[in-house]
Amino acid sequence: MSVLVYVENTAGEFKKSVFEVVSYAKAIAGLLNTELTAISIGSVDPSNLNLLGQYGASKILNVSSEQLKSFISHSYASVIASAAKDENSSVVILSNSFSGKGLAPRVAAKLEAAFAPGAIALPEISGNNLIVKRVAFSSKAFAFTELKASNKVISLTPNSFELQEDKVQPVIVDFNPELTTDLNTIIKDIVRTTDKVPLADAEIVVSGGRGLKGPENWGLIEELADVLGAATACSKPVSDSGWRPHEEHVGQTGISVQPNLYIAIGISGAIQHLAGVSASKTIVVINKDPEAPFFKVADYGIVGDAFEVIPQLIAAIKSYKAG
Repeated sequence: MSVLVYVENTAGEFKKSVFEVVSYAKAIAGLLNTELTAISIGSVDPSNLNLLGQYGASKILNVSSEQLKSFISHSYASVIASAAKDENSSVVILSNSFSGKGLAPRVAAKLEAAFAPGAIALPEISGNNLIVKRVAFSSKAFAFTELKASNKVISLTPNSFELQEDKVQPVIVDFNPELTTDLNTIIKDIVRTTDKVPLADAEIVVSGGRGLKGPENWGLIEELADVLGAATACSKPVSDSGWRPHEEHVGQTGISVQPNLYIAIGISGAIQHLAGVSASKTIVVINKDPEAPFFKVADYGIVGDAFEVIPQLIAAIKSYKAG
């Protein structure tokens, strides 16, 4: 029985999170003493598909139907479930990405599988069961979910598993599942923001709060993000005030992020905000209030005026890169 991993693409390209989930799936395949099969849906060049072999995918199912060129959650779920049955894969792995959060439970339902969303570590094996470590209660606790069903679906939290090269020469096979009534949705247009790092996938996030005093000062946040190659984000009061669009709001009621580096500028650190960012690997806080709650969870903190600190930080980063 093989392990099946779904690899999502953006305009035919794979992001780092894809190689993370392939590394994770390969490690699980190793625990189960079996092989790893990947399934790619959409128009992906064979040279990019071959990259999956660097992380242990020995077989790649390539679905290049024109009808599936654009992402449609229920249709993609049917294709992945069909592949799992054809490949006799009892374990299916996906990324807990923005699209994966809607896709994974659909796949689990179609396979009548046990489901563990948001895994952060390799599962433990207990007989025929898998015990999966996840975050719970807005990242304030850990939960251990035991998957007892014969079929199991796990989604991996981005930035929670290191890339692990395990080079093999993959066999690429065209996979043509029967496409039926699931294809009743038509995608007319897709508009992507191409000049920004997507917040959900960002390894570095620079976030601003009310300490910036107004939208006219947001250029500081954007410039710092630009020199770091980071995504920009904001606190709820900032988006509620209309300073920034709601899709940049991180926190309990916004987007939850888990970057390698989260820089909070002028954000006090209310519990609702911390719930969406506390899983970040490293948190840096810049605030002129030394009693700001955010400092209690920060790995590094700077007590100072953001309007003085940020320009110095930008200059230092530019100088480091230049030389």
